[in-house]
Amino acid sequence: MKYHKIDSSLFIKNRKNFMAHMQPNSIAVFNSNDIYPISADSTMPFEQHRDIFYLSGVDQEESILILYPDSPNPKNREVLFLKETNEHIAVWEGEKLTKDAAFETSGIKTVYWLQDKEKLLFEMMTQAETVYINTNEHYRANIETETREDRFTKWLKNKYPAHRVAKSNPILQRLRSVKDKLELDLIQNACNITEKGFRRVLEFVKPGVWEFDIEAEFMHEFLRNRSKKFAYTPIVASGNNANVLHYIENNQQCKAGDLILLDVGAEYANYSSDMSRTIPVSGRFTKRQKEVYNAVNRVKNDATKLLVPGALWAEYHKEVGKLMTSELLGLSLIDKADVKNENPDWPAYKKYFMHGTSHHMGLDTHDYGLLHEPIKENMVFTVEPGIYIPDEGFGIRLEDDVVVQKSGEPFNLMRNIPIEADEIEALMNKS
Repeated sequence: MKYHKIDSSLFIKNRKNFMAHMQPNSIAVFNSNDIYPISADSTMPFEQHRDIFYLSGVDQEESILILYPDSPNPKNREVLFLKETNEHIAVWEGEKLTKDAAFETSGIKTVYWLQDKEKLLFEMMTQAETVYINTNEHYRANIETETREDRFTKWLKNKYPAHRVAKSNPILQRLRSVKDKLELDLIQNACNITEKGFRRVLEFVKPGVWEFDIEAEFMHEFLRNRSKKFAYTPIVASGNNANVLHYIENNQQCKAGDLILLDVGAEYANYSSDMSRTIPVSGRFTKRQKEVYNAVNRVKNDATKLLVPGALWAEYHKEVGKLMTSELLGLSLIDKADVKNENPDWPAYKKYFMHGTSHHMGLDTHDYGLLHEPIKENMVFTVEPGIYIPDEGFGIRLEDDVVVQKSGEPFNLMRNIPIEADEIEALMNKS
């Protein structure tokens, strides 16, 4: 791994919290992701399933975690199964976790090789009454590929049909949405790497560069700071490309006078950052561009103040809609008649700001969190309003990542990343 070792106390605490929510005499099972094939002998880079990582810190394929807090055998209350390593694997693929290394990573003392899984699981299942299966129930999930977890669940339910089945996802949705101090430090590190990439780009951009040149500058800075990749597919959208919300082609030349919308974030230790900035190709905003830019920035700053413990997701977005409506009126993009006659299900402001303002962030860029439950302290959210004006040839989105505090305004993890229009211009024009 490129990242520094994470203190195992994080994973010990996460398991303890999860097991506190399990039913009596129950087992929970978590699988690593597959290594997905492309074609021939090519594969996609391995990405660990975030749930097993959250509970163990294990970051390799063919791993299984079993939690059985009421096991009659104390050794079997937390068990890891790993792919057995050997000298041949070490030569061809690099070193895998040994049993000792797995303990150092996870704090789990009982570690077996994978070939012992069925024998030990049979012993535990004959003693337990309920088994927790791990299904993906994220509100944005769109699943077409059968996962290793899916295959295991089919096998488990077929082999042990008499057991009650419970879901681990509701427990994880609540636990993962509230961040531990160690997690906040990891997310902060991801944001710091993103800052370095952005400052590099501010010095690089000028008329004539290509969007993919900018993408490469970010990736250069990310890799040299121990990030293995972008946290999500980067958006580098110049000119009217910014009005395509999920523009990812990044294959156009940046022209003088245009703006570039950057929606880019580094990952670090599987934790995400998520930043949006909009910068002028020529190093200066036009008067109109700056008017719109400052309006978006005001909405972002005012919306951030609304993210407080106890706030409700739906009400938060209604309030942000009012903020945006006011700014759009000031920019003469809508008028009072538009607001008076608006459809409540699609308010007038949605013509220029059609997406949500915030989402949970953490191990996943769109992280776990139950949207019908009140916001809590130490949840991490993006705040990302935008105004998109195809008729004027530009779109602007600004986005920071913030931590909800017990009292007062959220803590901005991207507080050091330039965002004020005047600062952006100054940095792009320094000699």
